[in-house]
Amino acid sequence: MKKTLSTVLLLALTFFTVAAQSGAKFQFKDKNDTYDFGTVKEGTDVVHEYQFKNSGDQPLQILRVDASCGCTTPEWPKTPIMPGKSGKIKVTFKSQGRVGPVNRDITIQSNAVPQDKSKERHVLTLKGTVTK
Repeated sequence: MKKTLSTVLLLALTFFTVAAQSGAKFQFKDKNDTYDFGTVKEGTDVVHEYQFKNSGDQPLQILRVDASCGCTTPEWPKTPIMPGKSGKIKVTFKSQGRVGPVNRDITIQSNAVPQDKSKERHVLTLKGTVTK
């Protein structure tokens, strides 16, 4: 009886582990998903591409990307990224009138399985300083 119960529990655990791992997944090239552009003069446009790979087993569809400020414009692939393939999210920050420290969040809404179960969406960060 104990052997049968142990086998059933092991099978259930294996099933739930496999089920939790399926789906599309982001794997960003930069480990902390943050880009620090350093110091730039006001009026300079900062452009950065966040490169990623779909490390999951389903196509990755990016539905929407939002920036925390109108001075930051994201561009993203509109077609699905297949498993094992790569893509990029290009972000342009316009520094005109933004003197001082900068910390902008770029929020991605997608079908990707969240790496951190406490967060619904994946957030990228763009930071630096703008001088006169």
